[in-house]
Amino acid sequence: MTILIDEARWWFRGEKWCHLVSDVSYGELHDFADLVGVPRRGFQGDHYDIPQSYRQQMIEAGALVVESRELVRRLRGAGLRLSSAERRAHIATN
Repeated sequence: MTILIDEARWWFRGEKWCHLVSDVSYGELHDFADLVGVPRRGFQGDHYDIPQSYRQQMIEAGALVVESRELVRRLRGAGLRLSSAERRAHIATN
């Protein structure tokens, strides 16, 4: 299992947020999210948004810390990165 998490650097609703991804498959990502109790509503088409207050829990459960650029590079390399338009379409239908 290769689950990746980046640094919390994006502010939303008064808290910093980070991204949780798999560089293998969405199924692997969902399995990990289910294991640690991340609600499916946090899924943004190719990643989960994770508040900083839960980041350490993800790391302790096995998520590998990488820089944001590395996270995106590996997501693209796996063919799992969606375009902005594809992510918006996913969010609009869910």
